[in-house]
Amino acid sequence: MNYQISEWNGFSCTEFTFDGMPAKLVKPNVPSSGKWALKTEYFGAFPETEIALLNRGWHLAWIQNENRWAEPADLKRKGEFIEFVSAEFGLSKKCALVGMSCGGLYAVKTAALYPELISVLYLDAPVMNLLSCPFALGKSQVSMAEEYFNFTGRTLKDMLAYRDHPIDKMQALLQNDLPVVLVAGDSDTVVPYDENGLHLEKYYKANGGKIQVHIKKGGDHHPHGLPDLTPIVEFIEKNSE
Repeated sequence: MNYQISEWNGFSCTEFTFDGMPAKLVKPNVPSSGKWALKTEYFGAFPETEIALLNRGWHLAWIQNENRWAEPADLKRKGEFIEFVSAEFGLSKKCALVGMSCGGLYAVKTAALYPELISVLYLDAPVMNLLSCPFALGKSQVSMAEEYFNFTGRTLKDMLAYRDHPIDKMQALLQNDLPVVLVAGDSDTVVPYDENGLHLEKYYKANGGKIQVHIKKGGDHHPHGLPDLTPIVEFIEKNSE
């Protein structure tokens, strides 16, 4: 493995290629706790929570996706990458997943496929219903249907019978006792909460799942996170192995 060292937000970053894709592992500046988080998409976007975890001794990992729609090849690579990072760098066998927007789509599907590799999920304005985003059939004001079709080949007609949305994976998360901290704006114009994250909130609460929800009044899709990140970071820390 060919490793190169760079810098990311004041932290040492090991860059390498895994299964043909660029990957990174950011190291804390304080003694390592052995815990680590995998950001599933949009690596450099709204990194405040990840920086807070690094400051607590966590590592932060990322691997590039072929696209942002969580198709099988990317999901398989995610599972293999988690196992590799754990073994290669001596970190916990389980990681926390940080999934923002389409990264939430990745996080839910990855956790459903590989629950034994996941300790906790932080989902921020997550895509849970593909008819809502990218197809914008409800309240969303942004359609990404053409991008989705160009990569997957699935048409709207195909999607009417599609049964591989993140909302179809909620039972798998619950059955494996995966804790979730969920953040969203109640006025999201890209990934409307009541068409996406609200389904997970209701399902977990109705069935005894462990979930902490933070709804930002008047909040749109951006910015991700909270003005005070403490509740998110503490939930992740408390529910990690």
